[in-house]
Amino acid sequence: MKAGIFFTGTGPILLLTSYEALDDPRLVEKLHAKGIKKFIAYELDENKVKQRYGLQYNIILGDLHQTDDLRILDYDGHHIFHKFSLHELGDSHLYDGGA
Repeated sequence: MKAGIFFTGTGPILLLTSYEALDDPRLVEKLHAKGIKKFIAYELDENKVKQRYGLQYNIILGDLHQTDDLRILDYDGHHIFHKFSLHELGDSHLYDGGA
């Protein structure tokens, strides 16, 4: 399971996905279908996400199929930044929509 903050044109969102990487072409395709055509994504430690979101994390994860899927855990940028320091961000992944 991967967790990541995606900086998009409308602001940051926190995603959980069963894809192996935050820039997996199948994940990028799903994001594109949802209108997210460009992003910068940073991996987060899944255990920290689980600890900080608690029950909400468990509910979202319980609805996540273990193959080829994603769930938005949080779409409130202020809330996300309150829970995570920028120093906690992991590797970055950039996707510019093929521009």
